[in-house]
Amino acid sequence: MTENETSRAERFASGKAALDAIHDGAGHGVIESLADIAPELGHQIVAWGYGDMLSRPELDPQQRQLVTLGILTAMGGSEPQLEVHIGASLNVGLTPQQIIEVFLHSSVYCGFPRALNAVAAAKRVFAERGLMPLAGETSEA
Repeated sequence: MTENETSRAERFASGKAALDAIHDGAGHGVIESLADIAPELGHQIVAWGYGDMLSRPELDPQQRQLVTLGILTAMGGSEPQLEVHIGASLNVGLTPQQIIEVFLHSSVYCGFPRALNAVAAAKRVFAERGLMPLAGETSEA
């Protein structure tokens, strides 16, 4: 192996360890879904996204997931990716209430439609994990 190939393999291995630490099947499924169409994109998501960026020590996994949820909510149109990261957020110890709070807070900056779409994505993930209904606040008419 050349030095470049070794570095590439090491970056991928580092990223795979980070991916494994926070994602369940859904996160791995994204990478696997690219194998027959865009394997280099899958490699870069793992090596750069997880190995170089998400592995940085300045933020812990919960903080990184909070940022990711807020960004994906603001972007809109990223509900499949949002569902994967809602699952990852639960995996790193965020509570469903904390996740919903991110969407409530995000509504101030990105609007109610995007926050509502994010909550709908969360509802699907929470239901799959047997976390519905959420206990907590009630709305007053």
